[in-house]
Amino acid sequence: MHEEWITLLSKTTLFDGINDDDLRMLVNCFVPKIRKYQKDEYITIAGDKLEGIGCLIEGQATIVKENAAGNRVIITTLKAGDIFGEMAAFAHDLQWPATIYAQSDCTVFFLPPHKVVEFCAKVCPFHKILLQNVLKIMSEKALILANKVDYLSIKSMRVKISTFLLEQYNKTSSRTFTLPINRNELADLLNVSRPSMSREMGRMRDEGLIEFYRSSIRIVDIEALKLAVTSNDG
Repeated sequence: MHEEWITLLSKTTLFDGINDDDLRMLVNCFVPKIRKYQKDEYITIAGDKLEGIGCLIEGQATIVKENAAGNRVIITTLKAGDIFGEMAAFAHDLQWPATIYAQSDCTVFFLPPHKVVEFCAKVCPFHKILLQNVLKIMSEKALILANKVDYLSIKSMRVKISTFLLEQYNKTSSRTFTLPINRNELADLLNVSRPSMSREMGRMRDEGLIEFYRSSIRIVDIEALKLAVTSNDG
């Protein structure tokens, strides 16, 4: 295995806490597949046999699904360090649940699922760390999905945005904070289009409710945000 992959893999959440020497041992033990994809090339196709837990170590990719009308719906985007397929990897039916295509030239590391849950005879300490990382990633994604379901029940764009901003205010205990995700990811979480969300945030700024610059947000009128959310609850 090329040494360059060790450096890239060590920066991913999947291998967080595993030093380079142990990572080399892990790779030799697991014998993963490392594949390169060109821009616009399919990495996975929904329904195809699942190859393993994927870890994007270079490039960007997009996860899409087709709705009943045959139209593509973007689920989310992947960046270097993100993993995919971990939920389906331990299901009975080992198939890719969605299609993933490369937004740019990509390098993907596929980890055999059975080797994650089956401890080897050597009882390597890094194996336990890897399993903990997989469980942590799965738990965090489950929480994000739960939050997304909550936002689906909210019809008003302003209430969606107000709810999210108040959640960040409660987490940071500050009216000024940096968005933990980018605008595209925020629109995906709220289940709205990016342009519509940007227009509504612009109106909220013009009305004196919030101020923002790039990823920095300041809540100016917190009572107005609370009123919007309370009104929706009523």
